[in-house]
Amino acid sequence: MALIALSIFVWIAFLDTGWGSKPAAYHSLCRLEERTADCKGKRLSSVSQDLPPGTMELFLDANVIQTLKNASLVRYQVLQSLSLCENGLELIEPGAFLGTRSLSSLSLANNALSVNYSATAAALGTLPALRKLDLSGNLLNEAMMATLIQDLSSLESLSLAWNSIMRLDDSHLQNLPRLQHLDLQHNYIFEIETGAFDGLRWLQQLNLAYNYIPCMVEFDLTQLRMLNVSNNQIEWFLAAENDAAFELETLDLSYNQLLFFPLLPKQNKLRTLLLMHNQLNFYNNIFNDSEGTVQLLFLDGNITNITTLDLWAENHHSNLSSLQFLDMSWNQLWYLPERFFEGMSSLAHLNLNHNCLETLQIQESDLLSTLVDLDLSYNQLQDLQMNLDHRSSLANLRTLSLSTNRLRGLPAKIFTHTTKITTLDLSKNPIKLCASNAAGGSSCIDISNAGSIRNLFLSGCDLEILDTHIFQGTSIAHLDLSDNPRSLLDGLGPLKDVAQSLQVLCLRNTGLSAARTNMDFSAFQKLVNLDLSENSLATFPESLAGLELQILDLRRNRLHALPQHAMQKLGKSLHEIYLSQNPYDCCQLGWWDALHDSDTVRILDWNQVTCNFSSKFIRVANLPESVIQNCKWLTADMTLLHLVLVLPTCLALLVAFVIIFLTFRQRILQMVKSRYRRSSPY
Repeated sequence: MALIALSIFVWIAFLDTGWGSKPAAYHSLCRLEERTADCKGKRLSSVSQDLPPGTMELFLDANVIQTLKNASLVRYQVLQSLSLCENGLELIEPGAFLGTRSLSSLSLANNALSVNYSATAAALGTLPALRKLDLSGNLLNEAMMATLIQDLSSLESLSLAWNSIMRLDDSHLQNLPRLQHLDLQHNYIFEIETGAFDGLRWLQQLNLAYNYIPCMVEFDLTQLRMLNVSNNQIEWFLAAENDAAFELETLDLSYNQLLFFPLLPKQNKLRTLLLMHNQLNFYNNIFNDSEGTVQLLFLDGNITNITTLDLWAENHHSNLSSLQFLDMSWNQLWYLPERFFEGMSSLAHLNLNHNCLETLQIQESDLLSTLVDLDLSYNQLQDLQMNLDHRSSLANLRTLSLSTNRLRGLPAKIFTHTTKITTLDLSKNPIKLCASNAAGGSSCIDISNAGSIRNLFLSGCDLEILDTHIFQGTSIAHLDLSDNPRSLLDGLGPLKDVAQSLQVLCLRNTGLSAARTNMDFSAFQKLVNLDLSENSLATFPESLAGLELQILDLRRNRLHALPQHAMQKLGKSLHEIYLSQNPYDCCQLGWWDALHDSDTVRILDWNQVTCNFSSKFIRVANLPESVIQNCKWLTADMTLLHLVLVLPTCLALLVAFVIIFLTFRQRILQMVKSRYRRSSPY
């Protein structure tokens, strides 16, 4: 009986909330789902009062509520989340939240709360359970911001992004003992006074991106786990020089003006360090040690502190054993110090692209046994030295990008140690490839020893004609040989060893010509993506019709027509095709209709495909009717036309012969008789 009574009580309570009284779809404006009411973009000027009183989430974004009046939400006493973004909201009256003491999440982004911020602050102070507050995009300065949050000691997450805050001191963020997430990005902050964050004992994530901060010195937020100060004007980052244990896991200093490697906390838990797009360099090879010190003057009220630093010290002096991701791309590095990687025992992703590196040495002490991705592209590397005698050196490397350098070879036995490498990018290097029986090493590269490689990029290497067994022993799935105009002058023979495994093949500008090379693709049964652009193909390789291609690129060749039957067969599997910049014949476009009318094939450059008619190039998509009719006339059966033209001529000649014969019959007969008459023998 007790269970039945309890069930009846719960049912009555459910009906009393309004959610069980009628289907949600009956509301005229808002979309109701469970205990959520979505009233976005309904041109409401006030809070709707006919929603179920049990509503827990209410979305009123993109309306025209300029004032949230007293008792506007008194009907919704269990409301926990309220969003009023993009309303032009100027005022929240002090009693607006009367009866909503359980409200924990409030979003007021992109309004005009700077107009009446004092009254709004009084209203916010009546929310004892508020945990998350979004005040971004309200044109607030630091004084307005401090007023609005002064009585919100329960806050755990606060967003003040996209405002007009210019500086922070120790009074602006006080009384927020529970705050864990603080977003101050996209302001105008150029000064942060010492102690500005001292009251935020539980702060874990701090976002200061897109401001005007010139430097960060004496950084001492030991409890912080994530710090984003990207897109500022920071030239220096100096952590407090002490032995305190920092919880910092992610530090983003990208898009600044850093001149030196940051001075990191000695004891930290850093996993991600982002330093790309700065002016980083190491200077020990340029300056003498005596010239490498600088004295920094710190003013804190009436207290003056002087710190002496050795700028040219190349050792980071920090415990980076937890570091997994290091990005130093887009800087000015032209060398890395010896033992730079020493101690980075967890490093998995290293990005050094777009620098000025001329040589790179990885010593045995560096090991980098945990490294998975290494990107050295867009440098000036001529020499890559790796001590690979240790078995664990680069043992877990899977991706190696060396594109756009000056390399002529790779370290000997590199593929013997990097047995897990799957992606190798050597594009735009003056390299040579060796067959498996050649020497290899610095003079050329033996790819056949790299049985783990699945993706190989060799575009723009100016390769000579490839040897027949250059890829023997590999199982490459994605191969890019583009922009090597001499590599396949003898045909597709060098690809026969990977024909069964290739799925993506880029042969753009590789010297292919169906007239003088073997263009048999019948063995490439797994191929789904093929690029044959920028070659000299005058005829379409018929063997492609037997493949299940999904993407095909035929741009910039010499094709006059495509076989219609081949296009119909390819159309069963083909998804995308490129056809432009070929001299197609306007009177041989049956293949175009077969592709264009297909429901599955997309001609991605259909508006650029042209054809030739009487030495004029016309867009195929808008072929004039006159051209179509002329083509029909020119391509019609000409037998009847020839008969019609020849028959009158023959008849005229016959009539003329008869008239001449009848007119001069006597003379003709006498002439014939006199010429051929002979005496008869007796």
